[in-house]
Amino acid sequence: MTTLPRPTTTLTADDARRIALRAQGFLGAPDRRAGVRGVLRRLGAVQLDTISVLARSHEVIPYARLGAVGRGTVETAYWKTSAAGEAAAPHAFEYWSHAACILPVEEWPHFAFRRRAYRNRPHWNHQLPDGVYDQVVKQLRAEGPLTATDLGGAKRTSDWWDWSGTKVAVERALMYGEVVCVERRGWKRVYDLAERAIPAALLHDELDDAECVRRLVRLAGEALGVGTRADIADYHRLKGEQVDAVIADSGLVPVEVAGWSKPAWADPAALAAPPRGRHRTTLLSPFDSLIWERARTERIFGFTHRLEAYVPKPKRIHGYFAMPVLAGGRLVGRVDPAREGRTLVARQVTLDGAKAVPAVAEALVEAASWVDCTDVRVERVEAPELREPLSRELAVLLG
Repeated sequence: MTTLPRPTTTLTADDARRIALRAQGFLGAPDRRAGVRGVLRRLGAVQLDTISVLARSHEVIPYARLGAVGRGTVETAYWKTSAAGEAAAPHAFEYWSHAACILPVEEWPHFAFRRRAYRNRPHWNHQLPDGVYDQVVKQLRAEGPLTATDLGGAKRTSDWWDWSGTKVAVERALMYGEVVCVERRGWKRVYDLAERAIPAALLHDELDDAECVRRLVRLAGEALGVGTRADIADYHRLKGEQVDAVIADSGLVPVEVAGWSKPAWADPAALAAPPRGRHRTTLLSPFDSLIWERARTERIFGFTHRLEAYVPKPKRIHGYFAMPVLAGGRLVGRVDPAREGRTLVARQVTLDGAKAVPAVAEALVEAASWVDCTDVRVERVEAPELREPLSRELAVLLG
C-alpha cells in the first residue's frame, strides 16, 4: 500500500468553501473572454439531463457563472458548428463521465480506460442483433452525421427503454469510441465516426489506465479546489481504489480541513493565493458540479439537497426541480420554477430567513430576463411571513 505524505496545510471550513467556489467559477470576476468554452474547460465536465424547466441543465451551468449568455451561444460554444452553421473544429464531445457529460475534446485520450472497459464488458442490458453494428458504422461512414432516427429508428415500441437494434448498435459504438456524439439536435444525439469528429492528434487509445485515471484525478482536484477521496472519485465516477492508486503522483497535495472527518487533497494552485472577489448570486441547476454530490454539499454548505423530480408528488418537500440559490458564497434557499408564456413562475420558494429575500428576488429576476420572461409570479413561500417581503423586492427589481 502506498504511504501518502502527511498534510502540511490546514484549512478552515470557510477556507475550503471559498476555494471550492473559486475553483467552480463562482468567486471572482468571471472570465468572459473565455466564455462558455472556458467554463467547460474549467469544470472538465458539464452534465446533460433530459429535464428542461428554466432551461436545460447544460445551458444553466454556464449561465450561473457568466450571467445572461445567449442560449444559442451556449450551444454553438459546445459543439462543432460556427455561429453561421458552418463546420468548424470540434471543441467538445459527449461521453460518460460523472453521468452523460459534455467534455473538452482534448480530454478524449484520457477516457481510453473507460472505452476499453466498455469493450471488455461481458454483458449488456440490450441484445445486439447480428450484423447491425457493422451496418450502422457503414451508414455513418457514407451519410453521417446522423441521429438514431436517421439510422432507422431509436425504439421498437413507445416504451422508453425498448431500444431498436439500430439504437443498441450506435450506443454501443459510442461507448466503444468508434462513434462520437457531436451535438444534440432537438435533444437527440447526433452521431458521427470518431475518425471524422476527433482531431487526428487526439484520436488514439495509447494511454494506459493509470495515466488516464491520474489525469482525471488531477482534473477533478482542480475543478473542486479541495476535496476528499470520495469527492474526487465521484467527479468522473472513478472507483476509490483507482484514485488511491494514482493520487500520490497526481499533483494534488494532502491537506487537513477543520470539521472534515476524512483526509482531503487540494489543487496546489488553489492554495497559492487566498480566494477573493465578487460572489455570484444565481439559481443553480441540481446537476451543477458545485452541488451534484450530496454529501459534499452538506459538508461544505450545510445544505441538504435532493432532486425530487423522480419522487412521487405527494412526497415532495421542495418541488419537482427545486434549484438552490447561491448568494454571498452560501446556499440561501431554493426555488421550484416553471414558465407560463413570458412569466417565470416560482411554484415554491424556500428561504433561509428574511436575510435571504433580496438575493432570491435578484436570482429570480435575472433568470427571468435570461429566458425572455418579463414577469415573475410567486405561488407559494414555505414561510408565509416572507411572502410579502419577497413580493415587494420583486416589484422593485421588475420596475
